[in-house]
Amino acid sequence: MENNDLMARLKLIANGGLAAPMVLVALLAMVVLPLPPFMLDMLFSFNIGLSLVIMLASIYVLKPLHFASFPSILLIATLLRLALNVASTRVVLLEGHTGTAAAGQVIEAFGEFVIGGNYTVGFVVFAILVIINFVVVTKGATRIAEVSARFTLDSMPGKQMAIDADLNAGLIDQDEARARREEIMQESDFYGSMDGASKFVRGDAVAGILILFINLIGGLIIGVAQHDMSFADAGHNYTLLTIGDGLVAQIPSLLLATAAGLLVTRSTKEQDMGEQIIGQLFSEPKTLAVTSGIVAAMGVIPGMPNLPFLLLASAGAYGSWTMRQRQKVVDTAIAAPSTETETPKEQRELGWDDLSPIDPIGLEVGYRLIPLVDKNQGGQLMNRIKGIRKKISQELGFLIPPVHIRDNLDLAPTAYQITLFGVTFGEAEVHPDRMMAINPGQVFGELDGIKGQDPAFGLDAVWIEPSQREHAQAQGYTVVDVDTVIATHLSKILQSHAHDLLGREEVQQLLDNLAKTAPKLVEGLVPDMLPLATVQKVLQNLLEENLPIRDIRTITEALSEQAARNPEAEALTASTRMALSHSIVQHVNGIKADLPIITLDPELEQILLQTLQATTEGGASLEPGLAENMHKNLQDATQRQEMTGESAILVVQAGLRTWISRFIRHSIPSLNVLSYNEIPDNKQIRIVANVGR
Repeated sequence: MENNDLMARLKLIANGGLAAPMVLVALLAMVVLPLPPFMLDMLFSFNIGLSLVIMLASIYVLKPLHFASFPSILLIATLLRLALNVASTRVVLLEGHTGTAAAGQVIEAFGEFVIGGNYTVGFVVFAILVIINFVVVTKGATRIAEVSARFTLDSMPGKQMAIDADLNAGLIDQDEARARREEIMQESDFYGSMDGASKFVRGDAVAGILILFINLIGGLIIGVAQHDMSFADAGHNYTLLTIGDGLVAQIPSLLLATAAGLLVTRSTKEQDMGEQIIGQLFSEPKTLAVTSGIVAAMGVIPGMPNLPFLLLASAGAYGSWTMRQRQKVVDTAIAAPSTETETPKEQRELGWDDLSPIDPIGLEVGYRLIPLVDKNQGGQLMNRIKGIRKKISQELGFLIPPVHIRDNLDLAPTAYQITLFGVTFGEAEVHPDRMMAINPGQVFGELDGIKGQDPAFGLDAVWIEPSQREHAQAQGYTVVDVDTVIATHLSKILQSHAHDLLGREEVQQLLDNLAKTAPKLVEGLVPDMLPLATVQKVLQNLLEENLPIRDIRTITEALSEQAARNPEAEALTASTRMALSHSIVQHVNGIKADLPIITLDPELEQILLQTLQATTEGGASLEPGLAENMHKNLQDATQRQEMTGESAILVVQAGLRTWISRFIRHSIPSLNVLSYNEIPDNKQIRIVANVGR
């Protein structure tokens, strides 16, 4: 129960963010306040135990990144050891004249055990430990960390491209690609931190040498000059305390330097170090066999210690024989199935789960545009696309499917393409390090840059340097960044092809949401009065003519009323448009009281009606000259109307509206085609043009 309470209190301190401040306060107290010998013994023992824990953790960790906090731990352990050196130095210099136990039993025991009555041996042993730590372990670990950090940074672009290639090939999904990219970033941060953390250990080794000489020289001066000790007694006391203090500090330092070296020399493969070393060092029996033969030959040389060499050679030969026998058993077990049957192993039967569905909306980018969609690199295009989806969904009245973004190595580095259900509907090439200055129609000069076109609307544009932005705006250009160019292009395509994105699942979701507020209205519509496919077709017809379907209640009421009279999709669309007349007129002309309209000459209307009635399949076959003249006249009238700042609205008889709308939909997209039945009674009609033959 006491252990559980202690662990609970430690977790509470850590979660409250008090652990780091408490450690720093404790280190400061150790430097400033004098510590009794018993407290020094406890802290030195804790320091040795902590170093052992860190070294063993670096051995048993499966992967260097699993011990990513090592640089911070290394700094804290180094500061703890230096603080203990300061505290012990104070005690040694103040109380060293009283005896060898003045600084605690740990320092005394280390000093007596190593020195053994001979000060020269103590200095030599301490010097050897310092050389091993400073020259061999610390210097090697620092160099390996420095090289690993540099090569890790240099290999990041290649690793990123490999991840993108696997993602593009379908070998991994978006989540796994994101996890692998995060792992690459963590690996770079880790080795960069280890490069700096290794300097802590190196500096600690230098500090240990300086502290040794300070304690020894200062102790002799204090003992002889202040406490009237003989040189021999002062040398005995202060030498034992100094060497003991140095050893107590150097052993944890050596353990930490070894842990740092083990961690930076580990491979990135997730495997225990012991298993990795044994598996790679003794994987081939021939290695032990040849080694045993050489050792045995050395053992029979006259004058050599025969017994140790021959015993070692025998052990190696036995180990090689045992490994070879095990390898034979494994090879036999692997070969056994192939001898029983000569037919190759059949692959798993292909299933429906192996077929990946086509994304409704896709955005594929070249590798130089990846930073635009990667949040880790500061890309903002993802947020722009989310905003576009939300805006269009609210305007049109149904949820636009998510946009699946991926890289495509087959594209040019700065190109992108927009797909709907696997079909490319838009593509362009941009310059990510520049901005696009679009010519809206009237500018006051030319700009230096790369000529191009706005991919969304086909306007002339120039790719300029960001520093030219204010100059371009002053000349009348509209300046946008690359994110806006791509997002606007995507928005234009989604709005133009919204009817293709409205599937039966979306229609059913619309009806289900309406059923929550008007259950009786939806209850008998599908499938009693109309099939779901017909409702979908009507909604698609509305979207195809840029009409929102937000007012799903009015649409459903109109469908219910018309379904009994004529369940055809075209008739249902016409009646639905009449029900939405106020919304349609407001959508194309705002809330103005008067409605400027363009009409057709009565003679032309009669020709078109007769042609439609004579066509059995419902598609008029006009004389080419007549169709060309009508198209040109409608285009001229539309341009004149737009120059006045008003909407271009063509009003025709109900029987002609659908055909004429399809006739000019792509060539004159700004011309809105209404029937006389769709004009509300409260609108004042004003004829601005009459188009004839």
